[in-house]
Amino acid sequence: MSKAFEPPPDPSKEEPIQKKSHAIRGTLIQEGLFKPEGATAAGNDLWRIATEPYWITKEELDFLETLGNQLLSFYQAANRLYLDSVHGKVPHWVADYLDQGKPETVVEYGRMNRFKQDLPGIIRPDLIPTEEGMIATELDAVPGGMGLTAGLSVVYAGQGELPVGSTDGMVAGFEWMIRSQAAEENPLLAIIVSDESKDYRPEMEWLGRALNRRGLRTRVLHPREVHFTEEGLWADMEGKRERIDILYRFFELFDLKNIPKSELILYAAKKKLVALTPPPKAFLEEKSLFALFHHPVLKEFWLRHLGEATVAQLRRIFPKTWIIDPREVPPHAIIPDLTLEGQPVTDFRQLGGATQKERQLIIKPSGFSELAWGSRGVVAGHDHPEEEWKGAIDRALQSFPTTPYILQKFHKGRKGMVRYYDFEGERVVSMEGRARLSPYYFVDGKEAKLGGILATVVSTEKKLIHGMVDAVIAPCAVAP
Repeated sequence: MSKAFEPPPDPSKEEPIQKKSHAIRGTLIQEGLFKPEGATAAGNDLWRIATEPYWITKEELDFLETLGNQLLSFYQAANRLYLDSVHGKVPHWVADYLDQGKPETVVEYGRMNRFKQDLPGIIRPDLIPTEEGMIATELDAVPGGMGLTAGLSVVYAGQGELPVGSTDGMVAGFEWMIRSQAAEENPLLAIIVSDESKDYRPEMEWLGRALNRRGLRTRVLHPREVHFTEEGLWADMEGKRERIDILYRFFELFDLKNIPKSELILYAAKKKLVALTPPPKAFLEEKSLFALFHHPVLKEFWLRHLGEATVAQLRRIFPKTWIIDPREVPPHAIIPDLTLEGQPVTDFRQLGGATQKERQLIIKPSGFSELAWGSRGVVAGHDHPEEEWKGAIDRALQSFPTTPYILQKFHKGRKGMVRYYDFEGERVVSMEGRARLSPYYFVDGKEAKLGGILATVVSTEKKLIHGMVDAVIAPCAVAP
């Protein structure tokens, strides 16, 4: 956590902080970024309101601004790796791993020439600041939190702060990304929010309003509200029906069977009746990509397509990762770089006997699963008794045919102090915690621009970091 954390509070400033915190909270409720039913009573908030932004250093900002284009290069190379595997130019097992557990229809869409070069328009890594530097626990190509980060940036800027991206970095970045993919000069954007993603609808509606104010015609729709004809997809706009030019897919591909009109939406995209972002490429939403990046057989591929500098950087921030594969390893083979008591591991079940100290490992479902977000399905080995850890390994091995799991080295975030306002006690509280930083990069195909950074801080006894009622959530700003 940044050394630039705010020092202990000055008692003479408590009253201004109280007013500021109430103003921040009140504006968030008014803007719909706090659900009214969750924020009407003090002490019943959706998260803890920070009294200031999460402070990062200028060096950390420089690192994060550089990282965007490196991650874009990684996605470009991963796209190439998968397609080369499909066509036999690199080992077939690469595509087999990335397609594992996915329906045939999803695999077919990912391989269509129509989407061959398409990449996600938004890249969001989850970064843990550690004593050794930033660690990226995963990449998200369909991230939530965009509207929240944008709204928080506006709210804190209104209280005299200067978040990364200022007041419009997130919204302007999203607009820039959409316009770069739209064929029309004055496109109609539809942001489609599924039932599975409904918790994010308020922030997407906030984003839609902000985009409309900037002149990008935007509708936030449930899939049922999309109309299909042979000419394209349509939305109702102020009493008349207008053609959708570009559709932002805020729904997961694993959920297609539960999404009304998903077949028609994908059909329209396939026939170029509508631009679709992010593309329907489930293999680019796989946590398994981290394992493939570290695989020794693919080392030369990554070096050839990324260059030594980017590979070295990504090796520093991508934790060692393995796909938990139940298939027997031949007698002369080992699982690369995975050891126990200094000895090579040849079967993931061997890890069941690891000591708590040796279990500094995380098991998590890979991308194509309803358990793949919000830390659901994640097991930290050092946080569970041995029998529970063995059970998690067995479940992961058994789930391989339908939901592959990955094993990942655990990196502990560095400690630091944050301050939040306790509305029930009407006081400022200092909390020692660990942070997750979520920078949002917006892509036009050639460049990834940083729009803003969301920080989530939880108290030190928590092993996993995610949005929760006792987390402190705030936009990031460079320390003065």
